[in-house]
Amino acid sequence: MATLWTGERGSIKPKADFNAKDDAVALRKAMKGLGTNEKTLIDVLTQRSSGQRQLICKAYQEETLVEDLEGDTHGHFEDLLVALVTPPAIYDCQEITKAMKGVGTKDSVLIEIFATRSNKQMKEISDAYIKQTEKKLTLDLKKETSGEFAKAILILAEGKRDENTHVDAAKAKEDAKTLYNAGEKKWGTDESKFIDILCQRSIPQLRQTLVEYKTISGKSLQESIEGEMSGDLEELLVAIVKCVKNVPAYLAERLHQGMKGGGTDECTLNRIMVSRSEIDMLDIRAEFKKLYSYSLHSAIEALYSIKLKGVYTDCGFNGQLQYRSKIYLLQL
Repeated sequence: MATLWTGERGSIKPKADFNAKDDAVALRKAMKGLGTNEKTLIDVLTQRSSGQRQLICKAYQEETLVEDLEGDTHGHFEDLLVALVTPPAIYDCQEITKAMKGVGTKDSVLIEIFATRSNKQMKEISDAYIKQTEKKLTLDLKKETSGEFAKAILILAEGKRDENTHVDAAKAKEDAKTLYNAGEKKWGTDESKFIDILCQRSIPQLRQTLVEYKTISGKSLQESIEGEMSGDLEELLVAIVKCVKNVPAYLAERLHQGMKGGGTDECTLNRIMVSRSEIDMLDIRAEFKKLYSYSLHSAIEALYSIKLKGVYTDCGFNGQLQYRSKIYLLQL
């Protein structure tokens, strides 16, 4: 059954013969004494639902499970395991906090989260943020962002998107004309019109607006945004348009971006694989194959220099752990 943080197209399902106490004992044994049995950590934590992991955390004795994981594992493998035992809203809250820390805000992380979460999910994230930091998320976002980008992010953070499933065809034409007049048709761009419409109209309504815009302009709305805007606002509005069309395809593209180029963006890979493993990871896998003509599995194998038939090559021990964890999360 789908809930706020789960869906019908997740790769991870609740374990049928689940016993929180047995799992807690197995995890404790895996981390006590000399050395750590990483295989047990992976087998248990990647094969249980988020709700079941929370029950394991409650059944765990001595120190908290998070503290033991942080003490016995390291690097991105540690980050992945800790993410798995963290409730979804709190995990998103922590990712947002990290994105706003230090010099410069990692706007791409904010964009990914705010463009893909529902109003109800944003409410839970905002509540978790207050509990974690004793501050309001919107107030911190105002400090860390600026300009029209800040305006758009704040609307999304407040969860103000219309959730009506009825599509008003006349309104879609009107909005499409407003967007055309605010961008393609005039000198300079009225960015506020794009923000108001794209951040507040319902998803079904926006899908019809995209169709009407193409009829009026001859271009897709994404093409117009890319031609008229730049920087973080362009990235955010393009992300919203992509999510209106297909959230799994947008996230498949994010995974691909995280694996290409000189360095791997392990944080993005972990975040998407953990946060979507119970929602739509099966669809993300399918969209990845459509977009790039090779599977997400093969992309991960290449990333960690893994040969087929389970023979590890150049990835090192930590790479082996990350490879196995991600493959288990994808149920490949």
